[in-house]
Amino acid sequence: MSGYLIAGADVLGEGADDVLIQGETITARGAAARERAAAEADIETIDADGLVLLPGLVDLHTHLREPGREDTETIATGTAAAAAGGFTAVFAMANTSPVADTAGVVEQVWRIGRDAAMADVHPVGAVTVGLAGERLAELGAMASSAARVRVFSDDGICVWDPVLMRRALEYTKAFDGVVAQHAQEPRLTVGAQMHEGDVSAQIGLAGWPAVAEESIIARDVLLAEHVGGRLHVQHLSTAGSVEIIRWAKARGIGVTAEVTPHHLLLTDELARSYDPVYKVNPPLRTQRDVEAVRAGLADGTIDIVATDHAPHAGQDKDCEWAAASFGMTGLETALSVVQQVMVETGILTWADVARVMSHTPARIGRVEDQGREVAAGEPANLTLVDPAARRVVTPAEHVSRSRNSPYRGLELPGAVRWTFLRGRATVRDGVVAAA
Repeated sequence: MSGYLIAGADVLGEGADDVLIQGETITARGAAARERAAAEADIETIDADGLVLLPGLVDLHTHLREPGREDTETIATGTAAAAAGGFTAVFAMANTSPVADTAGVVEQVWRIGRDAAMADVHPVGAVTVGLAGERLAELGAMASSAARVRVFSDDGICVWDPVLMRRALEYTKAFDGVVAQHAQEPRLTVGAQMHEGDVSAQIGLAGWPAVAEESIIARDVLLAEHVGGRLHVQHLSTAGSVEIIRWAKARGIGVTAEVTPHHLLLTDELARSYDPVYKVNPPLRTQRDVEAVRAGLADGTIDIVATDHAPHAGQDKDCEWAAASFGMTGLETALSVVQQVMVETGILTWADVARVMSHTPARIGRVEDQGREVAAGEPANLTLVDPAARRVVTPAEHVSRSRNSPYRGLELPGAVRWTFLRGRATVRDGVVAAA
């Protein structure tokens, strides 16, 4: 097959149009696409009537677990799950085993991702050696490696030392990098199991106060202002955090922020079930917080949606709450959650979805060939979504190697029908292609 004519797709929700893919590139759009396809041999026509065409999604926050925990996810299975969710690029967090804190490890992840060929894999480098928070990792070496690392994070652990955080923000300026902070003051969350509030008090689980997140964000935006570095706040989850980011942006500080799909939809009320599938870091918050992060995403205070896809083995979730691991899968359901809570409620348009799930995460991560416009001459990284579809989430049917989805049994809207990575169909008629 030399190419595809996507016929009659609703491009960014702004009207039906035709798009022609040849090789790795979008070669024509509109009437020119249909005319050129008619003149070419071996062009497959996709009837996209009723489907929304978006640029391929970019996830700035994914855990692929390889190397070290291939029992829960591999780069191959994780990128296949990404393709199933409409993603064409993912940023792989550094908390692997060994930790991605050297040029050698990030290059290993990058090369395996390149061979998997289901989505582009951009390794995230650790900020500190071994995620130990004691001394800076090889930031410059990782930045100049074949992987060209531009995002650095100790995700899962906060860079709590203000001196180290300052040095990281200063150092990464040299190569236009960004420090992505897991905002959690460790001394305020010792033994914490869920959001600190009425529910935690009633069911007897140790509380995780909102101020543990907010105090670190407040400190770090001031550090970023002081040194002129780029700061990215991961998985923002509280109303207070939204206000701090809003203040920082009004002040002109170079900060961006992300929210996860689960913090846009789920609340701490689910912890009443004591089901560890709802145990996550940061924890599910209150309905007030959910409404605040939705408003923050709508008005641009929060820049992007990122999944924080965190696969776990069955034994790490099928146990009592206190012993369970933190984390949820999210790649295969992210777009559906955003459609339900942001698009179908009229808060965001599909063009806005392209901004917060494709264009802006690619810009933050300094990826040049992803998150582009749907236009002639651009790389053919695209996803076709059926917004009218409805599905009951069944984790056993997911492509991910793990099953810890908090949405199991819920009916969510939307289904990814096609995903194209540089012109190759990684998802075809809703089925993930062979690697």
